[in-house]
Amino acid sequence: MAKVNVSDSGTVGSSVLSLDSIRESLIRQEDTIVFSLIGRAQFPLNSPAFEGSPSLDSANSSSLTEFFVREIEFLQAKVGRYENPEENPFFLDNIPHSVFPTHKYPTALHPKALSVNINKQIWDVYFKELLPLFVKPGDDGNYPSTAASDLACLQALSRRIHYGKFVAEVKFRDAPQDYEPAIRAKDREALMKLLTFEKVEEMVKKRVQKKAETFGQEVKCISDSGDGSEKKYKVDPFLVSRIYGEWLIPLTKFVEVEYLLRRLD
Repeated sequence: MAKVNVSDSGTVGSSVLSLDSIRESLIRQEDTIVFSLIGRAQFPLNSPAFEGSPSLDSANSSSLTEFFVREIEFLQAKVGRYENPEENPFFLDNIPHSVFPTHKYPTALHPKALSVNINKQIWDVYFKELLPLFVKPGDDGNYPSTAASDLACLQALSRRIHYGKFVAEVKFRDAPQDYEPAIRAKDREALMKLLTFEKVEEMVKKRVQKKAETFGQEVKCISDSGDGSEKKYKVDPFLVSRIYGEWLIPLTKFVEVEYLLRRLD
């Protein structure tokens, strides 16, 4: 199996990247995603935070949340967050160089990997499709905390989806003879078939559903009425599985295909 340098935490670095180490990293990222969804679910939709707001002073932002994300990304860039190839900013025009010495990450991906960034699509999907599914409607005015929770979700989802570049690289190195004809023919459908393993996807969906059940169960006090037979969850576990099945996994494979199409450039 082809191998690329990667750290034990899943970040490109010291140890060896293989399909097994990638799976381990993706499993750990599941925890982060589930917890971020649970954290966001404590607030209602709070749509004024992310809908267009002409009252903002910044000409580059159309909402409180966009302004918040831009400012946080700018700060994180200055301390080197986006030197890590696992991290992909939402606002590319807003990213300065780090002002501190940063870790020198070995080159694990093709240089064209930098051109694969679908965060605009992730942003739209998150606010227009996902968010209304797992938060309650309403407005409690707690916009700054809501924006912070949205950022945690967005970054966790983006990291997971763009990790598809590492998945694609290892799969390509492991069997270039399978991928090169489809890449040269620009055959997206053939590449998608090569990258799809339905049994693995079903296993992932079941695992994240179980994690949502475990992490998100409402804990009752002994004095609470009822026998406790009806469990309540902060986020519907089936919905978390659905988010993976209908959005995260397909978008990850989309990133894999986009990366592979550039792999021979």
